[in-house]
Amino acid sequence: STVGTVTEIYDYLRLLFARIGEPFCPHCGIPIASQSVQQMTETLLRLPKGTSLILFSPIVRGKKGEYKKEMDDLRKNGFVRVRIDGEIRDLSEEIHLDKNKRHEIDVMVDRLVVKENAEKRINDSLEIASHLSEGIVKVEREGASSLVFSQKFSCPDCGFSFPEITPRMFSFNSPQGACPACGGLSTKQYFNPDLIIPDQSLSINDGAILPWRERGEAFLRPVLEGLAKHYHFSLDTPFGRLSKSVRDILFYGSEGGKISFRAKGKGSTRLFRQEFEGVIRELERRHAGDGEVAEDLEKFMSVISCPECGGSRLKKEILSIKVGGKSIADVTRLYVKEAFDFLMGLELTPRSKKIAHGVLREIGDRLRFIMEVGLDYLTLDRNAATLAGGESQRIRLATQIGSSLVGVLYVLDEPSIGLHQRDHLRLLGTLKRLRDLGNTVVVVEHDEETIRSADYIIDMGPGPGEKGGEVVFAGPPEGLMEAEDSLTGQYLSGKKSIPLPGQRRPVNGKYLALRGATANNLKNIDVKIPLGVFNCITGVSGSGKSTLVIDTLYCLLSQQLYGSRARCASVQKIEGLEHIDKVVHVDQMPIGRTPRSNPATYTGLFQPIRDLFSQLPESRARGFQPGRFSFNVSGGRCESCRGDGTLRVEMNFLPDVYVTCEECHGKRYNRETLNIRYKGKNISEVLEMTAEEAYDFFKAIPAIYQKLQTLCDVGLGYIKLGQSATTLSGGEAQRIKLGRELSKRETGRAVYILDEPTTGLHFADIQRLLDILNRLTDRGNTVIVIEHNMEVIKSADYIIDLGPGGGEEGGWVVATGTPEEVIHIPQSYTGQYLKKKLHP
Repeated sequence: STVGTVTEIYDYLRLLFARIGEPFCPHCGIPIASQSVQQMTETLLRLPKGTSLILFSPIVRGKKGEYKKEMDDLRKNGFVRVRIDGEIRDLSEEIHLDKNKRHEIDVMVDRLVVKENAEKRINDSLEIASHLSEGIVKVEREGASSLVFSQKFSCPDCGFSFPEITPRMFSFNSPQGACPACGGLSTKQYFNPDLIIPDQSLSINDGAILPWRERGEAFLRPVLEGLAKHYHFSLDTPFGRLSKSVRDILFYGSEGGKISFRAKGKGSTRLFRQEFEGVIRELERRHAGDGEVAEDLEKFMSVISCPECGGSRLKKEILSIKVGGKSIADVTRLYVKEAFDFLMGLELTPRSKKIAHGVLREIGDRLRFIMEVGLDYLTLDRNAATLAGGESQRIRLATQIGSSLVGVLYVLDEPSIGLHQRDHLRLLGTLKRLRDLGNTVVVVEHDEETIRSADYIIDMGPGPGEKGGEVVFAGPPEGLMEAEDSLTGQYLSGKKSIPLPGQRRPVNGKYLALRGATANNLKNIDVKIPLGVFNCITGVSGSGKSTLVIDTLYCLLSQQLYGSRARCASVQKIEGLEHIDKVVHVDQMPIGRTPRSNPATYTGLFQPIRDLFSQLPESRARGFQPGRFSFNVSGGRCESCRGDGTLRVEMNFLPDVYVTCEECHGKRYNRETLNIRYKGKNISEVLEMTAEEAYDFFKAIPAIYQKLQTLCDVGLGYIKLGQSATTLSGGEAQRIKLGRELSKRETGRAVYILDEPTTGLHFADIQRLLDILNRLTDRGNTVIVIEHNMEVIKSADYIIDLGPGGGEEGGWVVATGTPEEVIHIPQSYTGQYLKKKLHP
């Protein structure tokens, strides 16, 4: 799915291009005009004399049905054969078609040979064929590609013909429109030589070819030795020092050249001569076979934009149909605002204008709604899977506005995520419009402006986790500010607030500098990020923040520090690497993908707890080792549920159901393990403790309580040690990761990168987050935060503001400096809103 398909804009674009699109020949580039029967006849007569032809008339194209009546009519009219789904069938036999299957049915009109005096027969047969199928004729040529003629669209120079242009042809989910090379996916997988030979300093004898090293290359040894002898290279030469021609032969084979090699059999050695297949060709063959093997080989593959269609997903001939000089792919590559301006500004003939009026109105309305929810920086071909949560919600919201439904309950979870304050008022206007249409809008939100704009507020609390779950307040915003038990109300009323820092850290003269960053919409910019301070990267949505920090800076640092082979965004140069020794991207992804992962295992807390239990007198008497207290290995865990505490019941077409294990009653361990107790509690009961409870419980054991203290410091004292990672929110997962970093020994040369860390956080949680980030910075580290939240931005030491707008209007450095300096730069939207925070 793409932004265009999710919003239904692409469906209307397909209709627009099918109805008023102007076809051009994909080979000659000239406009295609209609083709008469006489022109078709002349084209066939120009073929070499003696060419055998079969003329077909396509009467059914990709439609379901049995078509009994059509077959009877053909018989009555004297036709003898038809081609059904590619198979020639005789009409004298009974033909039964599956009515639920789509069929292609072509009537065989004539078999003939190009020769002198054949003009009248060809002309008559073409007349019959075009009459049957509304002007379309297929001509099969012996030993050559088929021709398709149309009385509507045909190239006068090369004879290329379009079938009837329909909306389905512009769908990349349909065989009629999808690029045959990538199947409409826009990308292709290929075996990457860099992944096959990850270390070019190794020789072939040292195992440079990783896929063969993993399989064991003993059986290939005679072939490689023969190859080296034939092409005069050594198997002991580092792969990177081999000539390009030799490397190409190793990758892609000997291209027909046969290699002599000796292979040992039972008691004898035989001489063979055969072609060398090549590493990549062999991997491609194996990848096309067994499914499990193919899946394993994908670690040697990379993804590239399809070279056939250039990532447009469509066939070449479909891309040659233009409206206003642009193909449908050209239009979907435009930013939403650009697409709106282009389509609304089309200069059309009176006939085309009348046809397109309704379609353009629908497209314009939907594009306008997308702009109103602050997403004008997106392109219509943007993959929906790459949208952030807030973006995805706002896209669906824009679609709903366009539907004009009434009496609907809309539920939105933090729709302001990723939205700059400049666009926030437009979003609030959209929500109010939904309400005014007669709908109910329920929003889960922490944003102050959204809360103040609500008609009715339900405030949950009073605390997190076990301390929450109650309705603290229900009523209008004014009443919330007077509710004494409401932490939200206290922040809204100003009784509590996030203070400005007493003093900002000065820039020490050390920088990480990116020179010539050009990826996506970045305009060949130079950016200097000061080290040892708390940096905020700001800017309106789509201004290039993530491209600069994640795709460029983080990727390059990972390459330089850890040898990452990820493909980074384009930049000419990076400077200042000598000042750092570590980079960490602290995101909101889960700390584990299975219920077995939990805060105790992720933070390293579980190991000293297991060590403690294994050192108890009763454990030592029974010979229990730390592994006994792990639910991931046999020994101490309950084998009935394999340490999960639950059993999965498969429900086939329904979601799986999880039930508590009857053997251990959800405790994960067997009876002997649960009999071992420390201060009256067994290992299962310890995992059920919250971090706060465990902190008091293990206060006498520094190796444990220090890690627990960090969890409490980051505001997660309420989570249970054994709580499944899959039940933690993104904000909780992020703070657990920050807590783990705080508990590590530091060199003061680390760079911490966070992308919108305030997602899902209350005012009180933001204060805790800022405390953590300041602790990391106070140790000499560098913190880089991409953020829209003004409470975080006002607390930063240094701001780099990108913009001024989103999409093509962004990508420039608009402002740099302290918050006090940025508010005086008129081009900065961030500065305008920040001024209200610094000088309320």
